[in-house]
Amino acid sequence: MIVRLSSSAEDDLEDIGDYIAREDPRSAVEHVRVLRAKCMDLAYFPRRFALVAGQEPEGVRRRVHGNYVILYRIDDAAVVILHIVHGARDYGRLL
Repeated sequence: MIVRLSSSAEDDLEDIGDYIAREDPRSAVEHVRVLRAKCMDLAYFPRRFALVAGQEPEGVRRRVHGNYVILYRIDDAAVVILHIVHGARDYGRLL
């Protein structure tokens, strides 16, 4: 299955990288690379992760990686990454 990052998800990755780079630029690059790889891994068995409570009708799912939550939806032929956010954030407001 194809994985597409929405413009919001791309912006989220950029923001995450910028935030981490304030303290450790090398670590920022690696964090973003790993998060992007976790998104791409959703091409295989994307339904293995739980639906987000209250977002079941929209089919929004979440994958947790470390401190981050990858929010995505499965369309006909693609996995669409909606947002990538820190787990402490109220991501329900983004949906």
